[in-house]
Amino acid sequence: MKSMDNNIENKQLALDKRYLRMAKIWAENSYCKRRQVGVLIVKDKMIISDGYNGTPSGFENNCEDENFVTKPYVLHAEANAITKIACSNNSSRDATLYVTASPCIECAKLIIQAGIKRIVYSEKYRLDDGIQLLKRADIEVVYIDLEEVQS
Repeated sequence: MKSMDNNIENKQLALDKRYLRMAKIWAENSYCKRRQVGVLIVKDKMIISDGYNGTPSGFENNCEDENFVTKPYVLHAEANAITKIACSNNSSRDATLYVTASPCIECAKLIIQAGIKRIVYSEKYRLDDGIQLLKRADIEVVYIDLEEVQS
């Protein structure tokens, strides 16, 4: 029985690493200079949404002002992916969100409200209030080191 459990865990870890690598590649679509963040939302082994940080549709693609400060209307990758689902026929209930950087508290609230049940991330942010809120909401939170994702 343990062998079967380990096999399932190994398959899940392999999938998690693969989707995180894909989220990292997706982050390259961002025009933000300070930090590029990518997200994939996966349900039943299907990617149902994606996102990266950037300005709202129709705005200029400059995320930072002349002082290199992020503009206040820049959307986080998680918000972009979740709002994309809202415009589709998909449901994020019980899905997994793969994100290259740990979610902030505002994105954590959106994740909870979207019914997402699992988060996998690969880069720790200096604040962990978003991660703490997700755990408080009984959402499974998995950290995989970025170096580990590369292999």
